[in-house]
Amino acid sequence: MRAAVLEEFGTPLVLRDLEDPAAGPGQVLVRVKASGVNPLDTKIQAGKAAHARSRLPAVLGLDLAGVVVEAGPGVTGFAPGDEVYGLTGGVGDLQGSLAEYAAVDSRLLAHKPVSLTIREAAALPLVVITAWEGLVDRAGVHAGQKVLIHGGAGGIGQVAVQIARARGAEVCATGSARSLETIRRLGATAIDYTTTSVDDYVTEHTGGEGFDIVFDTVGGATLDASFAAVRTYTGHVVSALGWGAHSLAPLSFRGATYSGVFTLLPMLTGRSREHHGAILREAAALADSGALKPVLDPRRFTLSTVADAHTAVADGTAAGKVVVDIEE
Repeated sequence: MRAAVLEEFGTPLVLRDLEDPAAGPGQVLVRVKASGVNPLDTKIQAGKAAHARSRLPAVLGLDLAGVVVEAGPGVTGFAPGDEVYGLTGGVGDLQGSLAEYAAVDSRLLAHKPVSLTIREAAALPLVVITAWEGLVDRAGVHAGQKVLIHGGAGGIGQVAVQIARARGAEVCATGSARSLETIRRLGATAIDYTTTSVDDYVTEHTGGEGFDIVFDTVGGATLDASFAAVRTYTGHVVSALGWGAHSLAPLSFRGATYSGVFTLLPMLTGRSREHHGAILREAAALADSGALKPVLDPRRFTLSTVADAHTAVADGTAAGKVVVDIEE
């Protein structure tokens, strides 16, 4: 099979012919049709993602969508010909999706949403699992709550807005001037964080009480701002990038709570992988109900032009989720 391989950190991916994988016990062999590109993919390539524990040489690519070729021993629920999607590799010692075939743990997969194209399905796994773990698993988002999403036009943010709204919450989301229209199209109240202070938007949108849930998809100073924007006593802050040094004083003085999300953990440890599959089934149901749809960058990339796809993500020029078509 053809695959895009990272041989040294900080160097371009190279096309190589590799031996076709085979489905082992508990695995499904997937003919990969599309691979979603995330900022994490570009950080791994650059050697700036030690938490991904990637071992070289490596086939990168976290997200995939494709068709089942073979179900290995012990696999139930999947059969040849099934269209599937999942967050299945590209970290640790797991082969990624920038290849024509991948043998993946069946627990990490779900059937593709019927209403989405293969390319749209490939755009979802990492971002939808991260958003779901933060908003649903950690914060328990529900109807009647006021939710603030930081980075509402980003990959995780767009999905988080849709999940929170689907569960009945009133959603505000921050972004820069060029992203506000995208946030509005998703049905959230847009806040320009470059021109509006935390105190001002908390006063305007919550009467000064603070948001029930603040979901940070940006990290750094934005997480600090989250601690200042959350509701006293019952508020909950969740971050997908809470890796820096932060003062917990603003959060503590509110009596509020905090949770972190580390989406890669089941992939790296082998534990609780079935929960990723369960989230993807929930996401498929949301998509098929019309409540969830990814925004894709209109450009088309292939294995031969994967470097351009990574550049589009790394330099911030992508207008939506970048997807690589594996079948040319």
